[in-house]
Amino acid sequence: MTHARDERSALCDLFDRLGPDAPTLCTGWSTYDLAAHLVLRERRPDAMGGIAIKPLSGYTASVQDGLKARHPYPELVGVVRKPGGVYGLLPFLDEAVNTLEFFVHHEDVRRAQPEWEPRELSEEFEQLIWKRVASGARLMLRKAPVGVVLHRLGGGVVLGGPRGGTRVEVTGRAAELLMFCFGRQRHAQVELTGDPEAVDRLRDAPLGV
Repeated sequence: MTHARDERSALCDLFDRLGPDAPTLCTGWSTYDLAAHLVLRERRPDAMGGIAIKPLSGYTASVQDGLKARHPYPELVGVVRKPGGVYGLLPFLDEAVNTLEFFVHHEDVRRAQPEWEPRELSEEFEQLIWKRVASGARLMLRKAPVGVVLHRLGGGVVLGGPRGGTRVEVTGRAAELLMFCFGRQRHAQVELTGDPEAVDRLRDAPLGV
């Protein structure tokens, strides 16, 4: 098993346990919506553009709704569970492309539940996440309204956001910094230090890929 497949399996187990109507951290999406998104992302490349390109989002949303209309929830979860598409069929691409995607969406479901608790990740996984955060910080923080200094507990510093001017320091474990940089600022267990107004602006900024 790889980290990507571990997270995929754990997320699908959680999908099965919670059912189709459970909340997620993805605004307006239930677990059913998130499962449809994951199927679309891997198996409908024609509709993927709208995930990142706003003018194409209408088509993407219609395809996602169509997946829900045609497939009962357990069936969609079953499709998510089996790696597919270009990424899923090639293990090295699956690990490269899907590790963070499935980790973040797993946490999107976990952290939306009232009883959620932080989980302990292996040091190897934390190191891998930090490596991805460090290499992707400029992209994920490109919409930050202030400069950002990411401090990883245990060692490591990365800069992001606009250069010069006000900076906010964000401190936490690698996985929590990832959640923060992926736009889940208010659900990431991090410490923010800096000008209070700048901190508030950063908490509400549209971060992520």
